Amino acid sequence: MRVHVIGAGLAGLSAAVALATRGIPVELSEAAAQAGGRCRSYHDARLGMMIDNGNHLVLSGNAAVGRYLRAIGAGDRLTGPARPEFPFHDLRSGKGWTVRPNAGPLPWWVLHPGRRVPGTQPRDYLALAALARRHPGKRIGEVLPCQGPLWERLLHPFLLAALNTAPEEGTADLAGAVIRETLARGGQASLPRIATPSLAAAFVDPALDRLRLAGATLRLGRRLRALELEGERVAALAFADGTVPLAPDEALVLAVPPWVAQDLLPGLAAPDAHRAILNAHFRLAPPPGLPPMLGLIGGTAEWIFAFPDRLSVTISAADSLLDMETDTLIARLWADIAAAHRLPGPPPPCRVVKEKRATFAATPAQEARRPPARTRWRNLFLAGDWTATGLPATIEGALRSGETAAALALSLPQPAWEAVAA
Repeated sequence: MRVHVIGAGLAGLSAAVALATRGIPVELSEAAAQAGGRCRSYHDARLGMMIDNGNHLVLSGNAAVGRYLRAIGAGDRLTGPARPEFPFHDLRSGKGWTVRPNAGPLPWWVLHPGRRVPGTQPRDYLALAALARRHPGKRIGEVLPCQGPLWERLLHPFLLAALNTAPEEGTADLAGAVIRETLARGGQASLPRIATPSLAAAFVDPALDRLRLAGATLRLGRRLRALELEGERVAALAFADGTVPLAPDEALVLAVPPWVAQDLLPGLAAPDAHRAILNAHFRLAPPPGLPPMLGLIGGTAEWIFAFPDRLSVTISAADSLLDMETDTLIARLWADIAAAHRLPGPPPPCRVVKEKRATFAATPAQEARRPPARTRWRNLFLAGDWTATGLPATIEGALRSGETAAALALSLPQPAWEAVAA
């Protein structure tokens, strides 16, 4: 049995690793010149340093992230605080605070004024329990009163980052899934983790090394043009450099963006509305004592990340900023950083990175369009954070989708031609 994996983003890498480490021959093809998809690193000539395309945060409770990193030998490539601490700064008032959940699942921290959000009462946190319940087809705005100190100072920024969609319009079930797997399990499952020294070094390069060691074939710069479908199976892959027939016992994992999947499979229901993410990297070694991550309230920048050689900001659901003149945008973002961290002077050299279709819009209507991994073609399986993972479009969701697709490929009858013939 051989499995073809199309797409070397994290979903495709996850599927390929899961298969190759079980001794299955894998051929991984990627249209771009590098692997990683939206989770990539590159040398920026303007800044003269390696940067990531975005600041992709994971949490310690992300189980698929842990499994994947262990499988590729990169379990030490995530760093973060030893305690669950989330510092915030309100740019309007100049005040700061830190949310400090306790390690265990019993949330006694909400009883302590020094650990919870300023201006909130313990009963306000019942909103988390309400959101953690199932609410099929409902928006967050139909489940919670989207107002008050807890909403403004914690839930709104947290859910905006998780869903990359205006939280009031976001899917309550996706928000609930994130809470159930992190905050509801206690602070030990909510520790923020950042790829070190880069996204590629943590998630991509070790995976490619692991695949090569397992004998997998990797083909970059190889675009899939079409699928040749015969009855209930994919019979061949039409690449730009030629057509590859699929033997009766071969499977295909399609781990491409939803718009590419729809071009290859007309009639496929998939999310078709997307939201942007904007990141800006400033070449400035942060002064000692800055937190590795700071949430901002009341500004343009939403999160500031302090790396050894740069300060980076992330803005979710950033569609309204995509057309802003770059110098104006940089000035606004630097003003937020300077105010929060009390930094003098003009903006240092900066690179703005815009992902226009970073994730699908996490609304109930788009959630209903997410397809399962299994398709009506018996040897074709889908992977990607846009498939029906039960999670928003996150690294955890992408990796989990790859695991699912790999498991389905492994479940094909052997020899699979018997099922085809039947």
